[in-house]
Amino acid sequence: MTEPKPLYWKASPGIGYTVVRRPDGGMTLTFTDLSDATIQNWREFALEHLLGSDRLTRNLYDLRQVAAIPEKAIRIAIEANSDPAARNIRLAVVVNSEKVAKAVREIYYAVVPETSAAIKIFTDLRAAETWLSRPLDTMA
Repeated sequence: MTEPKPLYWKASPGIGYTVVRRPDGGMTLTFTDLSDATIQNWREFALEHLLGSDRLTRNLYDLRQVAAIPEKAIRIAIEANSDPAARNIRLAVVVNSEKVAKAVREIYYAVVPETSAAIKIFTDLRAAETWLSRPLDTMA
């Protein structure tokens, strides 16, 4: 097994997310807010992590603590996940309700029908983990 890529993340005051390395080498990001400061910090972190992306990776974004997801946050996530380096990523996004999931999907599919990353939106953490655990050679 190859060594996991260094995380290069540390908590910052006023930033509403945490990052931990997953046992499979990917990352779990848990968001508590989507303030402008949080979104900007996440964007910089995400783009830095795409540099040198050289292996298939499973990431989980846990947004269940966030009541609503602003369109700005969705558009910035689409931008980051449209980077050609994101082709190596399977990303499960978990939200707190079907209402939020539907709103995210509507914006996501209206803006970009296809990104480089394989992305799926869930309301159930177990279902997200099941999808992430599928073999990475079946990225769709």
